[in-house]
Amino acid sequence: MADKKLKVTLVRSTIGCVPKHKKIVEGIGLRKLNHTVELPDNEGTRGIIRQVGYLLKVEE
Repeated sequence: MADKKLKVTLVRSTIGCVPKHKKIVEGIGLRKLNHTVELPDNEGTRGIIRQVGYLLKVEE
């Protein structure tokens, strides 16, 4: 499980979102639409994705 990564892509705009969700998206490194980052596959990352999943596309 240490080698597993998740590819997370921002597919919806954060305009009009809850301010906390905007901060979460910025905190994981997503800046613009269709920007992709690789994050480790762990419980913390899964929790973040659960909160703002409606804005993201996730690939394993």
